[in-house]
Amino acid sequence: MTATSIETSSTTPTTSSLPLVPQAAAPAVGPELARSWLLVNGAQAERFAAARASAADVVVLDIEDSVAPKDKERARRNVISWLDARDEHGEQHHAWVRINGFGTQWWEEDLRALAGVRGLDGVMLAMVESPEHVTRTAELLQDTRIVALVETARGVQHLQAIAGARSTYRLGFGLGDFRRDTGFGENPMTLAYTRSQFTIASRAANLPGPIDGPAVGALGPKLAEATAVTLEFGMTGKLCLMPEQTATVNEGLSPSLSELSWATEFLQEFDADGGEIRNGSDLPRLARAKKILGLAGAFGLRIPEGYDVHFEAPTDTYHC
Repeated sequence: MTATSIETSSTTPTTSSLPLVPQAAAPAVGPELARSWLLVNGAQAERFAAARASAADVVVLDIEDSVAPKDKERARRNVISWLDARDEHGEQHHAWVRINGFGTQWWEEDLRALAGVRGLDGVMLAMVESPEHVTRTAELLQDTRIVALVETARGVQHLQAIAGARSTYRLGFGLGDFRRDTGFGENPMTLAYTRSQFTIASRAANLPGPIDGPAVGALGPKLAEATAVTLEFGMTGKLCLMPEQTATVNEGLSPSLSELSWATEFLQEFDADGGEIRNGSDLPRLARAKKILGLAGAFGLRIPEGYDVHFEAPTDTYHC
């Protein structure tokens, strides 16, 4: 899995919407900052290698929603066999696994089968409606990261408690099932309150940013628009259903060229001015600039050589 780097043509850039392209030497992105979470049907083992070779920050082998009941055991065997194996270079396979729902006949079987599997990076829980789902999972699968996928109105009502559960690593928004449960439409404004609750609950519990639901079947401009909605609501990850979606999601949830340019210029100017706080805007700008550059480093981003366009400070860093 590769991160991305900002590139541009030889002409002088005039906007911040320059393309992001893969950079082979970029660092791997860990689950705390992971942007693209690619779900792969566990019953289709032939898709695992392609998922691993994609731009996805995290691959999630799915033995829950995408697998028919008759195929559950076979999918579980596929996943465990792959996670226990190594690739042609001798490197251990790694992935997350989305396990079956709490209370189903497969939930405990999944956990017991996955305990001790070498390449297991974490589990994603489906249909989480209470903190008990997280804590019971942690009891059976100790020292494993847990993403709680909340997909119902009942789950959203208990978001703060779920986020506050000791073993919750990150929250995820099961967008499709939530809409089916509530009857809500797909307009971003319709789901504004719900998305906001995920971000607020995550921040209050000191968790990484939440993972938004997928844009089913979307590619190109449509996927970029959906990812922009994710970003607008402070969500820092997004579920993907196709490898082709991962690069667009990574670019959309990374610092933009305008942000990176502003942060670099601000820090250079701040240091040149003695590194002393000059007004009420300096502290929030300093924090924002350091965050942007930290993410840029984690994602393998850089400003193209010769790029010299200036941008205004983010609106939430102005002193009032």
